Amino acid sequence: MLIGEVARRSGVSARMLRHYDSLGLVRPTGRTVGGYREYTPEDIRQIFYVEGLRSLGLSLRQIARTLDDPGFTPSALVGDLIRTTEERLNRERELLERLRAVDAAEPAGWQDVAGVVSLLHGLGSQSAARRQQAALATAEHASVPTELLARAVLTESDPSVAGALRWALARAGGDGVGVAILASGMASDEVDLRRRAVLALAELPSEEATAILTDALGDADPAIRAPAALAVGARGVTRAIPTLLGMVVEGHNDVEAAELLGAFAQDASWAGRIMTALTNELAVHTANSAVRIRLTQALAEMPGTIALATLRQLTHDDDRRVAVLASTLATLLDDRRDDPPFE
Repeated sequence: MLIGEVARRSGVSARMLRHYDSLGLVRPTGRTVGGYREYTPEDIRQIFYVEGLRSLGLSLRQIARTLDDPGFTPSALVGDLIRTTEERLNRERELLERLRAVDAAEPAGWQDVAGVVSLLHGLGSQSAARRQQAALATAEHASVPTELLARAVLTESDPSVAGALRWALARAGGDGVGVAILASGMASDEVDLRRRAVLALAELPSEEATAILTDALGDADPAIRAPAALAVGARGVTRAIPTLLGMVVEGHNDVEAAELLGAFAQDASWAGRIMTALTNELAVHTANSAVRIRLTQALAEMPGTIALATLRQLTHDDDRRVAVLASTLATLLDDRRDDPPFE
């Protein structure tokens, strides 16, 4: 079979067949009287063999090696192909994400495109300082895609860079897309991912963010419950009260938690319940001095003098440190007697 017929039937161009011949990959077995290449059925099977390997991503040099070395095993080569293909796919996914980020920014001109691309390069840097600089530089961009910032928040491990990214995201508005991405982080089984997400959501005032943070009050990790409770507690969500009380007991941001409990106790309908909860915890933790000290300090955050009677009782506590602290706080609360809100 002559080269033109082989090209027509195999789908491999005559030019490529000549190239295969010059490389020694597929050399036609015979020649016609006129000197034209003549391919045998075995030659054609070789062509399809070469094409099959090319379809897997092998280079012509690699294919030549398989032909020249009968003892060459495919396992190592296939493993290399898998790795290089994965690397290529990762690069293409990164490119796709960049294109989506540029599209989300709705650039008005090529200068805007260049700005977003520059931001992407900065956030992808190996240098934490460079990433932080890129995050802070978002103030110069009129429209920064929140999707880009939210994804960067979830992957950033450096505390300083993460803080800059949270600031940038909050400044950009933390719209529905950004909140949805952070919500996916809250649903992750990875604790670190949930921690990054909750800290970012805590800086977003939207109703969607508040709802997600409220759900996070039931998280098993105290490092996630605490910022969620502080955020929604500051927004007046009463479901945070039990978590805030637990934070005082456990010592997670207990000062801030006690201040918020005091703020909730400004409402007469909650004052009695919060006081009861604090005194109950004191009764439970009779042998834990650190917990009792934190609870005593929390009593001082209650409005007016509603905690004064309890503090006076604690001045006789068996734990001298608790007794001294309660005595000092009771003296300070005496100054509030002129305006007792709930007595």
